[in-house]
Amino acid sequence: MNETASPAPPQGAETARGEERHDFSAEVGRLLDLVVHALYSKREIFLRELVANAADALDRRRFEALTEPALALPEGARIRILPDKPGRTLTLSDDGIGMTRAELIAHLGTIARSGTRAFSAEIAKARPEERPNLIGQFGVGFYSAFMVAERVEVVSRRAGGDEAWRWHSAGRGEFALAAAERETPGTDVILHLKADAEEFLEPHRLEAIVRKWADHITWPVTIARDGKDLPANEGTALWRKPKAEITEASYTEFYRHLGHLFDAPWATLHWKAEGALEFHALLFVPSSRPFAVVEEERASRVRLHVRRMFITDEAGLLPNWLRFVQGVVDTEDLPLNVSREMLQATPVLGRIRNALTNRVLTELKTRAKDDGAKEDGSYEKFWENFGPILKEGLWEDHAHQKDILPLARFRSTADEGWTSLAAYVARMKPGQEAIYVLAGENIAALRRAPLLEGFRARGVEVLLLADPIDAFWPDRCSAFEDKPIRNAIRSGDDLAKLAGDGEAAPAADVTALAGALKTALGAAISEVRASERLVESAVALAPGMAGGDLFRERLMRRAGRDFPAPAPVLEINPRHPLIAALAARAETADLAEIAATLFDLARVQEGEAPADAAAFARRVTALMAGGLMATGLAASAAPGA
Repeated sequence: MNETASPAPPQGAETARGEERHDFSAEVGRLLDLVVHALYSKREIFLRELVANAADALDRRRFEALTEPALALPEGARIRILPDKPGRTLTLSDDGIGMTRAELIAHLGTIARSGTRAFSAEIAKARPEERPNLIGQFGVGFYSAFMVAERVEVVSRRAGGDEAWRWHSAGRGEFALAAAERETPGTDVILHLKADAEEFLEPHRLEAIVRKWADHITWPVTIARDGKDLPANEGTALWRKPKAEITEASYTEFYRHLGHLFDAPWATLHWKAEGALEFHALLFVPSSRPFAVVEEERASRVRLHVRRMFITDEAGLLPNWLRFVQGVVDTEDLPLNVSREMLQATPVLGRIRNALTNRVLTELKTRAKDDGAKEDGSYEKFWENFGPILKEGLWEDHAHQKDILPLARFRSTADEGWTSLAAYVARMKPGQEAIYVLAGENIAALRRAPLLEGFRARGVEVLLLADPIDAFWPDRCSAFEDKPIRNAIRSGDDLAKLAGDGEAAPAADVTALAGALKTALGAAISEVRASERLVESAVALAPGMAGGDLFRERLMRRAGRDFPAPAPVLEINPRHPLIAALAARAETADLAEIAATLFDLARVQEGEAPADAAAFARRVTALMAGGLMATGLAASAAPGA
């Protein structure tokens, strides 16, 4: 890694040997340094990653052969491991889908799609025993070969094609490509081992590693020994084994292999359905959110197998709002050559989907009973990780709303922790008819929201919602335990029915002021009205009768889905000293500047910028100066005063 590399020819240029030289697309030196040194204590991980890649290639070829028979796998397709002590090379060979020249560049020339910096940060945070599993999570599994190899070659031929290509690199910022020969489709990965890695040329050592890390892989893995290819893995589908025969460690390793994750599963669901519909299922709920720079596509990726054979991970076996669940489903009630079109139409898949969804929900309901636990394995920890995804079901899946609502947890004006709807109902104030919710940018800002002042004054609890999906789902969930769910910003009339704590200040007559403010602000607002909800604040914005949630409108604008929205309502507090003073001058004073300032203050409270920031600053400065002059402070501060 510290050798000085000779100057490289231009990108894509041919060398004297007819090779094309290419630079890696990422900071390969830094990344390989991290892989080699941060993961050094468990170098055997490289074999797990390379065997897993070979198994994926075989799975893909078998699946593509269902619609293209010419790509059919050869008899006895397998993964071969060939140690060569005299040559100090270790070769992994498979009969999988193979790669074209372009695919070699794309798959082996791009390191860590999540970025070297992110990988480095995760390595720094992870405990030493967790670090080896980060390589799969960040898409750098192939590069773990450089932990043991001073040079790596890949010879690959794409199934259905005649050309083979050789890729090779010493891991110092560049790789080379050249035409090659391979009699059959598939891939050979040839590792030229370092002097201190000769242990990985011993067949018994290789077999122990395969048994430890890849025994669940359903493809045969063989190791060349004494002129024979000897089996190295049991090759039994883990999900078809009886639960009593599977250790927790085996579940964890399979889970990590399946989803390229580094944690242990928060929940493991393993069962066999029998009767009119038969299938094996092994599902996992992660204990932490997978790292991703951006959220990946909204689709479940549970793998569908038919009679142990992988078919697809795009069958939609779970709804999108359970897409965090990993796992495998294996059935014998579908044909092996099932097409994607058939998958969409067959009722068998629909019944499997319902069974899986109900089983996951049952597991979550059982675990949700433990509300008080605060350790990492608690339900609250699960909710922090995956609650925003689960709540998507409240918006898009009416059939399961009643199942999801009891599972939901919320922040609240009554408590700093999480609370359930059932706990909220148990605390409802006498005479309170509804469950009140308020959605916004973040919990801290929501706690200070002006429109909550009236609820606090009356001792009415409000649930605080700060995930983007919270701007939408309350519109489709009408009630919980016969208690209507209402948006707090549209519940001013409800407050009038509830007694407050203590006597309120007398309300000024703001009829004339409301008219004057509406005239001054014009089309910027739809109405000015006295508020029952404001206690400390002078003004606040609320949606009009035909308008939507202001938080939702902001989210839509940020997503590039701007649309004409009805003007908001300006609510004024008739008990506030400022509003009372303005009400007394409403018929004689020019309130244009005051109206614009009040409107901008209300916008700022909502997390919006003033309509005209410069004008807003001038008005506030002028008002402050006028206030200082009126109190004589400006004169007393003058020199010689």
